[in-house]
Amino acid sequence: MPRMLAVSDEVRAEIGDDEADRLLAGAHAPDTYDCTSCRTPGDSSQEATSTVLFVGDETAVLAFAHARCVPSQVVPVSEEQLRGAVQSISQAQGGAHGSAVVDGFAAEAVPEVERPTPPAAGQPAVLGITCGLVMCGDIAHAALVVEPTGPVGRPGNTSGEDEFLSLLTDHRFQQVTAVDRAPDSPLPGWSVLMAMGQLHAILQPSATGGSSAWWQAHQPLQVTDSWRQAANKQATVTMYAVPAGTVGRQPREDLLRQALDRAAAKGLLVGAILPLAGT
Repeated sequence: MPRMLAVSDEVRAEIGDDEADRLLAGAHAPDTYDCTSCRTPGDSSQEATSTVLFVGDETAVLAFAHARCVPSQVVPVSEEQLRGAVQSISQAQGGAHGSAVVDGFAAEAVPEVERPTPPAAGQPAVLGITCGLVMCGDIAHAALVVEPTGPVGRPGNTSGEDEFLSLLTDHRFQQVTAVDRAPDSPLPGWSVLMAMGQLHAILQPSATGGSSAWWQAHQPLQVTDSWRQAANKQATVTMYAVPAGTVGRQPREDLLRQALDRAAAKGLLVGAILPLAGT
């Protein structure tokens, strides 16, 4: 029986056309599954379902997710994590299709989930991402702070002028003048992609419809349990962005907050509320 499956081009390239066609025809796809993102039941014969291929160094596992949670994609993971997930699936479900949670670590310090290195002369800047809990009023928000390693200009601009913040305000990110007040309602079309408890990407609207990666982790990134719980509770993540050299690497959340307050006071902070995709 055919299934309501989405198989992305990158998943098809990994598993081959024959296997992809067999999945779409229902040969190797289960009727029901546990969504690898939200971990609630799904039915591929009744609702749109994404195929998600987790790929390690030697092992690959095909999982399924509600299409509303995550798009079909290939997700690189460490071989150790993948083997642990396979074992958990086998023990919990007797080898049936499903999902397993690879827990992130818990720590008091702010985890730097992407550590950029300054670009060499003539090389483009890269985006660094730091996560932490930021208090807005009396509510703790799961936040991402995006800071490039150097000036970011518009396409074709070779002047070296930093236009990073203006590029984001063009996308309806707001100027943040006080960190204590959260940005307005979620930004349409943008989202933060989590899967198996790890951070994968920041997605933006695609010109051809759907979403594309505005930023994507080189490999899935761990976040603290408290950060993940806040993001899940509110179903949103607050994204802040600053020019290169504004916030830097802050080892604690109180120091991160102080750096954000200074950036806001200088007019160097923009932000937006992004819906959470997955968990």
